[in-house]
Amino acid sequence: MVNKRSRLHYREAYGNYMAGKRLVLLALIALLIGVALFSITAGSAGLTLGEVFRTFMGTGTTQAQAIVWNVRLPRIFTAIVVGGALALAGCVMQSVLRNPLASSSTLGISHGAAFGAAIAIVYFSAGSQHNAAGSGAISITNPYLVTACAFMGGMISVFVILVLSRIKTVTPAAMVLAGVALSSLFRGGVALVQYFADDVALASVVYWTFGDLGRTSWHEIGLILIILGPTFVYFMFNSWSYNGIQSGSQTARSLGIHVDQLIIVSMVLAALLAASAVSFVGIIDFVGLVAPHMVRKFVGSDYRFLLPASMLAGACILLLSDLCSRTIIAPIVLPIGAITSFLGAPLFIYLIYKGAKK
Repeated sequence: MVNKRSRLHYREAYGNYMAGKRLVLLALIALLIGVALFSITAGSAGLTLGEVFRTFMGTGTTQAQAIVWNVRLPRIFTAIVVGGALALAGCVMQSVLRNPLASSSTLGISHGAAFGAAIAIVYFSAGSQHNAAGSGAISITNPYLVTACAFMGGMISVFVILVLSRIKTVTPAAMVLAGVALSSLFRGGVALVQYFADDVALASVVYWTFGDLGRTSWHEIGLILIILGPTFVYFMFNSWSYNGIQSGSQTARSLGIHVDQLIIVSMVLAALLAASAVSFVGIIDFVGLVAPHMVRKFVGSDYRFLLPASMLAGACILLLSDLCSRTIIAPIVLPIGAITSFLGAPLFIYLIYKGAKK
């Protein structure tokens, strides 16, 4: 009788535990939808929710149709997809490296990808600048080549970090310092590429590195989704393995987890996610670092929930940052990379301070 009551108690406690995690995910989805709806109406050309609804129904004005379908919605979906990709990549990196400061920006992966993308734009003519409506936006003429070069640049950083992670005396802080050194190295490489570029290519690379969500089309959003979808499925399929890794490599191996294979594949896929996002929108720092830490306080370290929660939080963060960039001094649109850096840098300092106190 006692055992039966005990089992019922634990079953009820586990049900409440799962319900709480699911509630957090539902709250993040509701927040994302709310911010997205507000983002559609906000901007230099203000629209009411009624006008947006009529546009969705096909009865809106020509101007509203153009604004919603050609400007606002692609930008919103880009923020959701890119923010989710960077946050998901950061969450996985923090798991497999067991380093709370790991992300594509702190480990030099974003800047490595930027270096590869800059080479593709300048030396392989994979991108050009156009001045439609005075925007000076970047047109990626060969997104596959840019993504491939960005991926190879990011993989250089991944290789170095993986080598360092196998050295037992290397601390998590040392890996981050190595990432800072790699970022500096790749920034120098981008500077050299710019130095030898012609005027148009130079302007293209400089503007590209600012980070801008307005340069993507529905086609490019689809390309990122093609990478994000399968990688998310793979990460979720291995969520129990990520939980096991947190107990240490030896414990994970005793549970039947192929630790080395999981770490390599996960880091490669995370780098591919970050590289694909960076190749289309430019450098966006700290989203992959901030999002997992924000949601970890609510869902804990269970990667069955932490992975989707991080992705949703990253989408919300980037969407809110984009909203700020478009409305602070409208109609001027501020670089999204600057906004995320202003928001993420203080938290990064706080995490270092918190780690030092421990």
